[in-house]
Amino acid sequence: MSTTASEPTGDAGPAEGAEPAEGAEPTGGAGPAAPVPSAAHPRFAAALRDLGLAELLGRVRRFPEQTRTAQEAAAAIGCELSQICKSLIFAADGVPVLVLMDGASRVDLDRVRAELGAEKVTRARADVVKETTGYTIGGVPPFGHANRTRVLADRSLLAHEEIWAAAGTPYSVFPTDPETLIARAGATLVDVRETSE
Repeated sequence: MSTTASEPTGDAGPAEGAEPAEGAEPTGGAGPAAPVPSAAHPRFAAALRDLGLAELLGRVRRFPEQTRTAQEAAAAIGCELSQICKSLIFAADGVPVLVLMDGASRVDLDRVRAELGAEKVTRARADVVKETTGYTIGGVPPFGHANRTRVLADRSLLAHEEIWAAAGTPYSVFPTDPETLIARAGATLVDVRETSE
């Protein structure tokens, strides 16, 4: 994307309010079956466990300041902007679709429209993002959503061995390899980023 400072990591549009600062799950008592506290949103933490990725819970990082945009997240983490994975919700003929895009690129709506065979693709409103994913803008993770949607992942995500994505709140992120992220999101690999051509 050509201008990334204003584009959130979890979706586009104005923030409708941050998730609670404490994303940690309750420990639920002693014993080996007790969930491990995490900086991830509880729903996302449960999704990681369900997907066999519980080891990522210990790698979730929480920051005192919001990392709502890709640029804020990259600065907080100390990684390249293109290592941030943005989870962006669009409406394709009124149906929500998730697009996973690297933080240094913008989504080309014409390419998304062509990929989906849709007549019209627009950015989803904040209330649609919340209803579809269960998360607020700026904290939408790449999977673990309230509702299943079609998922497109831009090929640019494969340029790095490690990428970072929102962990369900505007304050938390997690690292993983792009292949794992794309597979767990159930995404179709596509080329939908804007180019200078």
